[in-house]
Parts: sequence; structure tokens; C-alpha cells
Amino acid sequence: MAIYGPLDLILSIAYWFVIVHVIMSWLINFQVLNLNQQFVAQLWYGLNKLLEPIYRPIRNVMPDLGGIDLTPLVVFIIIISLRSYILPTLFGLI
Repeated sequence: MAIYGPLDLILSIAYWFVIVHVIMSWLINFQVLNLNQQFVAQLWYGLNKLLEPIYRPIRNVMPDLGGIDLTPLVVFIIIISLRSYILPTLFGLI
């Protein structure tokens, strides 16, 4: 349990970071948020720097779909499967 708790917390935080990143990308693309605002730009670039090392290996494997980026969806599936199935099975909680 000493290892399971922190791993679950890290996966929960990563899950919410990906959600915020996806919502911000939509709001920026629909010009609801403006990257000329300092706070929005700092948050956007910070999330990009944080999530790009996670996205990059998945983008290298996935086929090019033009303007559609399904990498966050793949990350969601990985995080949910880790939190719901793999970690509890490894630690004998199921």
C-alpha cells in the first residue's frame, strides 16, 4: 500500500493534467483563450513541456491522421487501465 497510494496519486494528477490540456487546446483553437495573455501562455507552455515527453513516444507509433491528434485519447486509455486494472491486480487489491 505504501507504493500503491503514490502511484495512484501520480496517475490521478496526470489524468487531470491531460484533461486540462485537451480543454485548453480546444479553447485556444476556438479563440476563446488568447495566448497573448501571460497567464494563459504560461499555463499552456507549462502543460506542453510537462506532457510532451508522454505524448512524443505515442505520436511516433501512431499513424498520421492529418489534423486529428488522438494521442491524448491513447494516454487516457493507458492511465485508466493502469489505475483501474493493472495497479490493483499487481498489488493484490482485486
